[in-house]
Amino acid sequence: MRIVVVAVGRVKDKPLRAALDDYLGRVRRYVPCDEIELEDAPPARLVPLFAKKTEGSTTIALEVMGRALDSPSFAQAVERAGSRGKGVVSFLIGGADGIPPETSRAAHDRLSLSTLTFPHRLARLVLVEQIYRAMTILRGEPYAH
Repeated sequence: MRIVVVAVGRVKDKPLRAALDDYLGRVRRYVPCDEIELEDAPPARLVPLFAKKTEGSTTIALEVMGRALDSPSFAQAVERAGSRGKGVVSFLIGGADGIPPETSRAAHDRLSLSTLTFPHRLARLVLVEQIYRAMTILRGEPYAH
């Protein structure tokens, strides 16, 4: 399995960037994990960028109205997605306007981190922490408890 986080916007805040890098490093102990930052743009320009960066992968769009899962269920969803196709799972995070509707419709799944609305930078941190937690759950390690 390989994880790819494709997000609109850059994380410039140093403490937040450090926290993201810490969790990305933790995830990489289990699986290869890449982070791709897209420049914010109108939906018409973002659609082909998301498509190009996720080509051949199982895509999971993160949206407020997506399916809500607890951490064990999220871990199972990641495992199932990783067993599809080439084993690449791409998580999509939109900018201020969310994920373009066309990109959302094309995604294999739509999940919600919360019914609350988060800034994309914070959503990215929550996602990467949950991916790390999923890896520990799948391996029966104590972090998840």
